[in-house]
Amino acid sequence: MAYTYDDYLTEDMLSLHDEMAVKILICYFLRQINRPITPTQLAEIATSDGIVNYFTYSSVVESMLESGMLTLRQDGDEEYYVLSEAARAGADSFKQQVPQRFRNKILSAGLKFFARLKNENDVKISISEQDKGYLVGVTCTDMGIVLMDLKIYAPDEEQAKLLADKIRLNPTDFYAKVIDFATENEEYQPEVKEVDDL
Repeated sequence: MAYTYDDYLTEDMLSLHDEMAVKILICYFLRQINRPITPTQLAEIATSDGIVNYFTYSSVVESMLESGMLTLRQDGDEEYYVLSEAARAGADSFKQQVPQRFRNKILSAGLKFFARLKNENDVKISISEQDKGYLVGVTCTDMGIVLMDLKIYAPDEEQAKLLADKIRLNPTDFYAKVIDFATENEEYQPEVKEVDDL
């Protein structure tokens, strides 16, 4: 039976320290995500979940900027990383040198990061105290259109916060479930029982 590098990795070994592997991983991630990404965003994604050690990451990015593999492009007030053509090609050619576990982990971290960013822009959640209990407000928007504006009652602050936290985990799914329920809802049909002993 043939073993791969992945077979020897455990959960407490999830930080890459090999600078060449980190370079390939960053190129691979930027190639796959294919969208503008700021230095702060990339640092947060790459060092989250124990993917890359922060000091290794900082050293690698500095080296990539010096060599021209990575450049900074100004767009309004923001600066974004851009991969050179050689780095883009290398991302495809050399990705196998980085274990699949790390490639999956950085892609997952990036997708979660940008989903959270979109949710923060498109979904507003508030908690307001009432005479009796609390109301959790959920407003979902898309391109300036209000898709849903909903208030849910909670008897106390703890339950209101729990509701808000659960909605924040995946507001898109919450909205979809509300729509599914509304479209599948049917008229109430009472169960009829005759009373014999009148």
